[in-house]
Amino acid sequence: MLVPVKWLKEYVDININTDELADQMTMSGSKVEEVRHWGEGLDEVIVGRIEKITPHPRADKLVVAKVTIGGKELQIVTGAENIHEGDKIPMALEGTELPNGVIIEETFFRGEASQGMMCSPDELGIPKHMVPEEFKGGIWILDPDSEIGKPFTEVLPLVEDVIEFEITSNRPDCLSVLGMAREAAATTGMELSPPQIKLKEEGIDWSNDGAVSIEDEDGCYRYVARRISDVKIEPSPQWMQQRLIQAGVRPISNVVDITNYVMLEIGQPLHAFDAEKIVDQHIIVRQAKEGEAFKTLDGVERKLTSNMTLIADAENALGIAGVMGGEESEITDQTTSIILESANFNQDRIRKTSQELGLRTEASSRFEKGMDPELCLLAANRACQLIEELGTGKINAGVLDQYPKPAKCFQMEIRPEKVNGLLGTDLSTDEMIDILNSLEIKAEKSQENIMVTAPSFRKDLQQEADFIEEIGRIYGFDKITPTLMKGDIMVGGLSERQKMEERLKDTLAACGCFESLTYSFVSPSSVDAIRLPKDSFKRDFVKLLNPLGDETSVMRTSILPNMMEVIARNIHRNVPTGRFYEIGHVFYSELEETADELPMEVTELVIGIFGKDEDFFTLKGIVQHLLEKMGIKQISYEAETNHPSYHPGRCATVYADGKLLGTMGEIHPIVGKNYDLDKDRCYAAEINGNLLLEMASVKPLYQTLPRYPSIVRDLALVLEESVPVKSIEEIICEYGGDWLESFELFDVYQGNQIGEGLKSVAYTMTFRHTERTLKDSEVDQVVQRLVKELQKQLKAKLRE
Repeated sequence: MLVPVKWLKEYVDININTDELADQMTMSGSKVEEVRHWGEGLDEVIVGRIEKITPHPRADKLVVAKVTIGGKELQIVTGAENIHEGDKIPMALEGTELPNGVIIEETFFRGEASQGMMCSPDELGIPKHMVPEEFKGGIWILDPDSEIGKPFTEVLPLVEDVIEFEITSNRPDCLSVLGMAREAAATTGMELSPPQIKLKEEGIDWSNDGAVSIEDEDGCYRYVARRISDVKIEPSPQWMQQRLIQAGVRPISNVVDITNYVMLEIGQPLHAFDAEKIVDQHIIVRQAKEGEAFKTLDGVERKLTSNMTLIADAENALGIAGVMGGEESEITDQTTSIILESANFNQDRIRKTSQELGLRTEASSRFEKGMDPELCLLAANRACQLIEELGTGKINAGVLDQYPKPAKCFQMEIRPEKVNGLLGTDLSTDEMIDILNSLEIKAEKSQENIMVTAPSFRKDLQQEADFIEEIGRIYGFDKITPTLMKGDIMVGGLSERQKMEERLKDTLAACGCFESLTYSFVSPSSVDAIRLPKDSFKRDFVKLLNPLGDETSVMRTSILPNMMEVIARNIHRNVPTGRFYEIGHVFYSELEETADELPMEVTELVIGIFGKDEDFFTLKGIVQHLLEKMGIKQISYEAETNHPSYHPGRCATVYADGKLLGTMGEIHPIVGKNYDLDKDRCYAAEINGNLLLEMASVKPLYQTLPRYPSIVRDLALVLEESVPVKSIEEIICEYGGDWLESFELFDVYQGNQIGEGLKSVAYTMTFRHTERTLKDSEVDQVVQRLVKELQKQLKAKLRE
């Protein structure tokens, strides 16, 4: 919420500077995001009048203008197309430095001197989206009454401090200058002076000719309508335009600007209809019909549903309640009479309507937070007052006000001792009452307690603690003496699963892996990049109802695409090597999903590596080390040749205790190409995080140092190269006996010395008895039995 300080001072006599005010407002609970200083650098810009315009003798698109600035005439060369003789414009003279850093100097254009510059809004530092349409791309034309030679900042109140406040969703009353003035008055201890409204109503009593009917009472709580005749559509005065610009709203025309001005001032959105386009002057608030078509002000035809509230007459729809008006009833330059709407709508209904239509407006953003129905009549009368003061039209006598169920203010008693006990203060009852009354919370003594009545605009005050917070923030939380906490303190801790996750992360960090965090919202095409089959269950996405775009429209079913994007991003930025991991959730639709069931959520761990010195065995080493550190035993690997995302000759499935734990390998070249990694090899492992964490066990197990020596035997075998190492190790485990303490593969050889199609595999085996010293003959018998089984099952031979 942008609040011009001069506007704020119209309602509160603030006698401190803007920065101090911003600090005090922050301390009282109104968080200040930024303080902006408008008009800096415009001190030397003055008002000039164009006396004569002639074509440039040597340039078709330029003109030469004679401009007077008060006793002095200057020649200006410009290409602006919106200027005319007699216009008054802001002039930057020679030597002036503008907000954009440009220093004005005398310049020659095709032989014609230009002794200054006529200024556009952009050159004056005004954002384009806040500039009136007639001045976009052209010079700012000032009011005809502007005094020639006078400083521009005196003609328009451009020199202004503007405070930007962050307004929380439970405080819609602060979405107005008057609401922030109320907060400023309570903070600074000054009186609030709201605008005094007096109307000069003319003509017949319109309430006898017009009518308002609320058929949808669940969608509309109050509807106020007033009629204005003899309307003249023209630009609003520049003081109003400037104030709207400083508050972040683009000026359009006098009627629209007045409704926006009142919305910013009081907080109540308004809408104006062309009265001549409303049949029988009868406004009906009803529910839309299912599938009903309606063209809004932006020219888009929208299909409505029956849970939307519609403003209509006896024949046509006029506007979507609380969101946007219709094209058919909008105000044009030919409009001569208007009906002004000031209404209060169901906040949930407005929010859902805005979401379903994908149409969010300034009005809908306010209504969906819950507006005060008591503002309706006040805002309508304030707008009529401004219409009278600006000569925009005549206010017809009579007002139509339908308010079927007037809102009741929340009332309760609060305990002074509870206030001081909770805040840690020593305030008297009278001090508490004064603070509450300064916020327009009616407070009075009720025996030992305080009876409080929340104003209609404070729907957030619903319990004793809410009122205590109001007392605390205005009194000043910084004034409360800090004390130690009292009572029993429960020490928190990590669950066993969380401890395992931390161990997993620590282990991978020790392996040189960086943790990555990516979005769970992805594009449906993300699985195409990793070549998932068309019938894969991972294509059954959980879809978002209100996505930001197609790129984030579904929940991910695999983290591998996210990891590939991380790897590709680093490679494309010339990072030579990298190791990453992400442990997160993937989401699957249930096969028989019902309205009450949530999608299945599974934890997945993905490890990704790339670089010149990285290969399949590097990745396998990381996985093996991780599983061992997590206390998972009986780990085995099997070659995988059919996985679509991985290289068919460099991929393996990982098993632990006979359970499928995941897949690892080199990324398929086609997948790499999909991420523009034509020449870069990268490797990834996908592991079922739920199963990994369930199987993990890191309970410490004490084991005494061995008392008896070990016997080591080396075993070199020659067998067919197609025989996997896993088959050899399964036989060693099964027939190695109880004395086999450990074994390790230390050599694999292929070459001419052993013949084509064969390979040599060498193991070191360690044998030990826990209660006595083994004899060589005993170990030799075990080795012979082992060799015999290897020969029988795998046709292996001892290498000579």
